[in-house]
Amino acid sequence: MGTILIRQLENRYITSLKNCFKITELKKIHAHIVKLSLSQSNFLVTKMLNSCDNMANVGYATLLFQQLLHPNIFSYNAIIRTCTHNRHYSLAITCFIEMLTHSTKSVFPDQFTFQFVIKSCAGILCQRLGMQVHGLAFKFGTDSHYIAENALIGMYMKCGDLTNACKVFDEMGYRDVVSWNSLIFGYVELGQMKNARKLFDEMPVRTIVSWTTMITGYRRTECYADALDVFREMQMVGIEPDEISIIAVLPACAQLGALEVGKWIHKYAAKNRFLQKTGICNALVEMYAKCGCIDEARSLFDQLVEKDVISWSTMIGGLANHGKGYEAIQLFEEMRKTRVAPNEITFLDVLLACSHAGLWDEGFKYFDVMRMDYHIEPQIEHYGCLVDLLGRSGCLDQALDTILKMPIKPDSRIWNSLLSSCRIHRNLEIALIAMQQLMELDPEEFGNYVLLANLYKELGRLEDVSNIRIFIRNKRMKKTPGSSSIEVNNVVQEFVSADVSKPFSQEVFQILEGLALHQTRTDDLM
Repeated sequence: MGTILIRQLENRYITSLKNCFKITELKKIHAHIVKLSLSQSNFLVTKMLNSCDNMANVGYATLLFQQLLHPNIFSYNAIIRTCTHNRHYSLAITCFIEMLTHSTKSVFPDQFTFQFVIKSCAGILCQRLGMQVHGLAFKFGTDSHYIAENALIGMYMKCGDLTNACKVFDEMGYRDVVSWNSLIFGYVELGQMKNARKLFDEMPVRTIVSWTTMITGYRRTECYADALDVFREMQMVGIEPDEISIIAVLPACAQLGALEVGKWIHKYAAKNRFLQKTGICNALVEMYAKCGCIDEARSLFDQLVEKDVISWSTMIGGLANHGKGYEAIQLFEEMRKTRVAPNEITFLDVLLACSHAGLWDEGFKYFDVMRMDYHIEPQIEHYGCLVDLLGRSGCLDQALDTILKMPIKPDSRIWNSLLSSCRIHRNLEIALIAMQQLMELDPEEFGNYVLLANLYKELGRLEDVSNIRIFIRNKRMKKTPGSSSIEVNNVVQEFVSADVSKPFSQEVFQILEGLALHQTRTDDLM
């Protein structure tokens, strides 16, 4: 068969393979290719491997590749890329080793080969292997290509090796936006937001990925005001939010109570037809619930065409936190009827609902349902809810027994929950047991001593109250100052007692003094 004829036959299948999205269609095309004796065509096999990549079918891709007697660089890259994209990292590395050891001398790895092999090393968190691949890239002269270098930055960052990642970045002859984003993403993953921000400010060109990475980083480190500031700055420079950036910033709105910003995002999402995405609707439901607008949250939830486990869990949790325990449980039962399987977070929200609403029997029932019906092993948070449930109901002996028999070591939050219940029910004996544990786990927590002092006070043991106060003074403990926030003109301002860092703090203090003086004069007149 002549070369020209072979090329003509190959070209006949290019369009078909580009539009092939089902494995049944691919198998039909493959059958035709075999019938025409073109199964050894690297060109066609590479195109079929690309289709397997799009369909996430690594098994069929492997069969296609194994039939090749003399694979070239393009088919090798295609199988390695397919394995990497679909998280078959070890198989990708195996194909690479085969390429080095069994292929002809005319086939050499290029920057695209190393790009995906290095990503596979990062995928299995094997820095040692990644460094060996780095050495091979240097040997073949592709380490200086920015595509391979970007992969190296990502690999070193994912393995927590900041030094080598920065070294690769600093020595790059050419940096594209992926180079900058890779290093920024690494800093964000390590929680080093100051370094991430410094690099972000130095970027010559920023994409939506750059902005979203910063928003996500600030949200993860609980710098919610900074996340909102970056979101606004992004819009000011003319970059419109996409679905991912919206999902990234909405939790910050929820935590800060930035309802007006959240409402604007809701309108923006509706205008751009993002509300068809369940992920965005879930984030909006959570935002409304945490901002106190539980009716708006429920309305949006009810409008959802497709509800996943996150949708149900978010709404159940929102109802629970608003004291609507009965509604939360009704919604959970409705969820079970739709056959959406609850997860550990769903049951955590259900147990919270039972605890907040005083539904003791229901709480114990759902704790057993979680284990028996859904085979979900309770985590420490679930045991914490159970202890809180027992403590609120006054079953302090049973609560203590639950803690002592837990398969997980109880943390300070569980003991604090028991101590709080002891104060409510004036049980000094168990309170002292809880306090002893808290002094070992969290000896500097001011609030624990206050709880015990209040219990002593309610029992009339004023000498013990005095001893605790002396102990606190001797240890020089300080209460962590509370903070409050208010949204004005779509900007969230956070306040802490005696905070003079705000540019308008003096004006605020003057107004407060005026109000206090006015109140004093009013009291004198009365």
